[in-house]
Amino acid sequence: MSPRPVPASTVARLPIYLRVLEELADAGVATTDSGRLAELSGVGPAQLRRDLSFLGSHGVRGVGYDVEHLHAHVASALGVTGDLAVVIVGIGNLGHALANYVAGAGTGFRVAALVDALPDVVGTRVAGLTVEHVDGLEDVVRREGATVAVLATPAGVSQELCDRLVAAGVTGILTFVPRVLQVPDGVDLRSVDLATELQILAFHERRKAASRG
Repeated sequence: MSPRPVPASTVARLPIYLRVLEELADAGVATTDSGRLAELSGVGPAQLRRDLSFLGSHGVRGVGYDVEHLHAHVASALGVTGDLAVVIVGIGNLGHALANYVAGAGTGFRVAALVDALPDVVGTRVAGLTVEHVDGLEDVVRREGATVAVLATPAGVSQELCDRLVAAGVTGILTFVPRVLQVPDGVDLRSVDLATELQILAFHERRKAASRG
């Protein structure tokens, strides 16, 4: 039987629940109720219970949720209980920082390879790995069995690299490139555009300033 479909909005909140559960576990909290978990997650209790119900997780009346068990359940649903190989393409300042972050995060991901085109970057060591040349991108992806990649490259080459990653077997791409990329059906694309996010904040700041007169 196929898994119950989980709404995209619920999936987007699962990492928040996971982070809060990690914080509770680190603080030695064994059980928590939906009200407390929802408050720490910034959602309403009904929303939290609805989200968790998609995973088949239900608290015990009068007891709440077992923090360790729920953490394992959410982590499993997110697919971060294993050792998912990630290839990072573009090892400039941002790519360098991302490589070190993912390598030290312990979130079920593993930085499998780093790729760049610049001669002064290729061959250097970052996060315990040697940066490889972009000419061998397809071989790198297949060698590592990677299905997830991070793009932190100049915009002008991003679509070409995206196409090459997909052709090599990557089915999930996180891009920090300020450009709209095109991917075929079956490939998940997540975009983090810092300039866009700042522009949205600027919009809200202008609206608040206008309302103050």
